[in-house]
Amino acid sequence: MTVNIENEYLKDCSLDYEKIIREIIEEAVDYVSCPYDVEVNVLLTDNDCIQEINRDNRDIDRPTDVLSFPMIEFQEPEVFDLVEEHPESYFNSDSGELLLGDIVVSVDKVYEQAREYGHSPERELAFLIAHSMLHLSGHDHEEEQERLIMERKQEEILQNKGYTREDMNEV
Repeated sequence: MTVNIENEYLKDCSLDYEKIIREIIEEAVDYVSCPYDVEVNVLLTDNDCIQEINRDNRDIDRPTDVLSFPMIEFQEPEVFDLVEEHPESYFNSDSGELLLGDIVVSVDKVYEQAREYGHSPERELAFLIAHSMLHLSGHDHEEEQERLIMERKQEEILQNKGYTREDMNEV
C-alpha cells in the first residue's frame, strides 16, 4: 500500500497526522475488502486552499472540511470487479497498485470541528479520512439511506482503530 501525504499546512500542527492517516486508510481498505494493494494521495492544507479547490472542482465558493476525488466510478459501492476490465486505467503501471484517488483535508477545519463537536483533532482527522475512504470505495450520501450506511461504516472503521468520541486523549 502506498499513501502519499503532502503537507501544505503552514501553521503549527501538533497532530501525528501521518500515523492517523495511514492507519485509517489501511483499516478502511481492509473494511471494504478491497482485494488489491492500493495507492491513495492525501493533501493537508488550509481553508483558503481547500476553498479554491472546492470552487474550481465543485463550483462551491467556500471552504469545506474534506474533498474526495475517486479514480473509480463504481457501479456499486465496494465492488471492485470493473477495474480488471481496464487495468491500464485503474492501476499504477510501475507499482501495480490500484489507484483509489485523492483526499484533500483542511487542517483548519479539523481543529474548528474538533472544538465544535467536543472531541480531539485526532478523532476529527481520522473521521474525515474514513469518510473520504468510503467515497473512494464508491459510497455516497446524497440520499438518506446512503447517508445512514456511510455513517455506520465510518463509525465502525473509527472504532476498530480506537478513535471514539470518548477519552480521545489516549489515542
